[in-house]
Amino acid sequence: MTRVRLSVAERREELLRAAIEQIEARGVTAVRIADVAATLGVSNALVLYHFATKEKLVAAAFAYAAEDDLARLRKLLGRRTTALRRLRSAVRWYAPSGQAKGWRLWIEGWAVSLREPALREVARDLDRQWKAALMEVIAEGVAAGEFHCPDPSGTALRLTALLDGLAVQLTSYGGAVSRARAREWVDEALARELGLETGALSAHER
Repeated sequence: MTRVRLSVAERREELLRAAIEQIEARGVTAVRIADVAATLGVSNALVLYHFATKEKLVAAAFAYAAEDDLARLRKLLGRRTTALRRLRSAVRWYAPSGQAKGWRLWIEGWAVSLREPALREVARDLDRQWKAALMEVIAEGVAAGEFHCPDPSGTALRLTALLDGLAVQLTSYGGAVSRARAREWVDEALARELGLETGALSAHER
């Protein structure tokens, strides 16, 4: 069967998706250029032609994954509904008890970024954009009188720190905390930060 000829952009995207798959399965340290090439039935040379080194491939793969996450966040926060509904939807999706995938990938990335500057910059940029997006919608809610929050920036930081920490507990330490309990904690933290009763969040489910 003849292999379909892809454009440069399509080939890069195919390689990045394969790299993410292999990183999730093997971990950043163990994954090899050969693993990514074998997944697609291409040569090592083709992978290296597009990314030059394993380090550059890994950094690009994480950047690609980050953009996917950010696109989903923008979609949730861009809906035509109240700031509270948008914020709650985004937080619940991002939470490790929600529908977001790839927590194992990001935990792996955080660890490796301690030694890899390029990957560290990708993780830092993603973190910065998430906080900025949450802070913006929190500020909108305050301006609209939906809730009270004197420090949107601090709230965004505390919420993401809680979500990241719960992700480690749920992903790395099975049984340490249930998904249901994690969701309760997230709702409680969000309500507390916004000066609301937890029940008020349920009233804004949809």
